[in-house]
Amino acid sequence: MRIEGKEYRTIWYEESVVKIIDQTKLPHNFVIKELKTVKDAINAIKVMEVRGAPLIGATAAYGIVLAIQESNDLEFIKKSAEELIQSRPTAINLKWAVDRTIQKLAGINSDQILRIALNEAKEICDEDEKFCENIGINGSKIIEEIYNKKKDTVNILTHCNAGWLATINWGTATSPIYHAYKKGIPVHVWVDETRPRNQGANLTSYELNEEEIPNTIIADNTGGILMQRGEVDMCIVGTDRTLSNGDVCNKIGTYLKALAAHDNNVPFYVALPSSTIDWDIKDAKDIPIEERNSEELSHVEGMDENNEIKKVLIYPNKSKAKNLAFDVTPAKYVTGLITERGISEASSDALKQLFKK
Repeated sequence: MRIEGKEYRTIWYEESVVKIIDQTKLPHNFVIKELKTVKDAINAIKVMEVRGAPLIGATAAYGIVLAIQESNDLEFIKKSAEELIQSRPTAINLKWAVDRTIQKLAGINSDQILRIALNEAKEICDEDEKFCENIGINGSKIIEEIYNKKKDTVNILTHCNAGWLATINWGTATSPIYHAYKKGIPVHVWVDETRPRNQGANLTSYELNEEEIPNTIIADNTGGILMQRGEVDMCIVGTDRTLSNGDVCNKIGTYLKALAAHDNNVPFYVALPSSTIDWDIKDAKDIPIEERNSEELSHVEGMDENNEIKKVLIYPNKSKAKNLAFDVTPAKYVTGLITERGISEASSDALKQLFKK
């Protein structure tokens, strides 16, 4: 996808370093950062220089590459893999990518291990890009159906950033929007700010602007009244972990959007690659929900009138804050799951059927 007219992926390998777009600097500054060690990769995941389940997974795979470049000692690589998995708990793609890479390295001679790991990391990235492209092709059919009935702009509400900045390219929730727009279908996106980190306002709107797709930023609590007024035709969100029964774990606030959509008969879709499906956990209560630093709530960062980035306190000094990063939307509120293989009902039987060997 494009930034200032130039095509980018979110992560790539060049001259023995991993390069990323530092998303903590967006939307005001575009910075390409180099990751040179596995600790750099772990830190990039922890502080959200990279974020979004598919991109976190890809970064972890490249983290194994960086660990091998430091030392091909198996104990060091194993320890690095464990530290990568622990860097953020909720997104299943992280563990999936590390486990997949480590399995590929089993029994490989030390002189081949770097090449194999690097090839695997690149394959994970290529695969995710293709999956997200297919998600867009499949999901754009839903948008097209709405347009054919409405004969007017399709208004889509999304939450957080499940755009190309959260993946390798195309995005998950945004990919159907991009594909519909490329078909000439008029679309408009309602972009939730997505407190506390404002990934919607800072990232989703930013990338939609770069692709010249009409969008409007709204406060997180505005979606309900827009649905009541008939100004939302559909919702599309991403997911950090989807259980095999169709329950969806995504950025905090997703559940409330699903409830509002259900109450107003607005279709609520979740877009995801198969790497985001957790086939093992059966009960949503067992999903590890990340609790992040309360400073993400109590402080906001932005650009002042002198074009300087400032962080300011917005809460009373003595106030406490609880910063849960994700919630779970039960499958009964999900209209459908948009995947690389097609659109599935959010149920165990439908997912098993779609992803049967």
